[in-house]
Amino acid sequence: MASTFPAYAASDAPPVVGLAVDLQGVTRVFDGVPAIASITLAIPVGEVVLLRGHNGSGKSTLLRVIATALSPTYGAGCVLGLDLQRDRAGIRAHTDLLGHQTRLYADLTAVENLRFTCGIHGLPTARVGECLERVGLGEVGGVRVASFSQGMRQRLALARCLLRSPAVVLLDEPYAGLDADARHIVDDLLAGARLHGTTVLLASHEPPPAGLVSATAHLENGRLVGMTRGLS
Repeated sequence: MASTFPAYAASDAPPVVGLAVDLQGVTRVFDGVPAIASITLAIPVGEVVLLRGHNGSGKSTLLRVIATALSPTYGAGCVLGLDLQRDRAGIRAHTDLLGHQTRLYADLTAVENLRFTCGIHGLPTARVGECLERVGLGEVGGVRVASFSQGMRQRLALARCLLRSPAVVLLDEPYAGLDADARHIVDDLLAGARLHGTTVLLASHEPPPAGLVSATAHLENGRLVGMTRGLS
């Protein structure tokens, strides 16, 4: 396949650092109960890390903290050398979170959604059609998202991620809603990430092929209980 994550322009490139994610004792509390507790995690640039754990183990919360959608209650951390508390805008410029909400505009067409993303992030629109083709939506680019199935919306959200080419990709159950024929879209994204040095953290009950994962982080009851190489 063609390059999934094209090279950055020099002005758009993220800071050059050894660690993509560096967390020190990060805790996030909701209503007095920690969703994640005392997590210390170091992920080098270019790693594809699978987060494993039962529902409620803290996977989604951890991804949202890294994406700056949530602030740590305690602890500190950096993403691409940028501080989670002080450099939120900088982190968001170089990360993309695909969570349970696809964050699409239902009244816009697929093409318009991606062009809107280009406008927000100062990207050229030349790759919009290409990204829609890669996720199998090339023929429905002019259709409003309101009529899309959940699987089609998931594909469009993945197309948005491909379009942005972020330095850090955060995927929360990326296979959800995709039929068997569409799983390759996520797998191709992961393969492209490994090829081009993009860092990926994904939480999934459906693990990707073993060769696409460089490390596995195991969470239990909000705590990181182990880190192993490869898929485990």
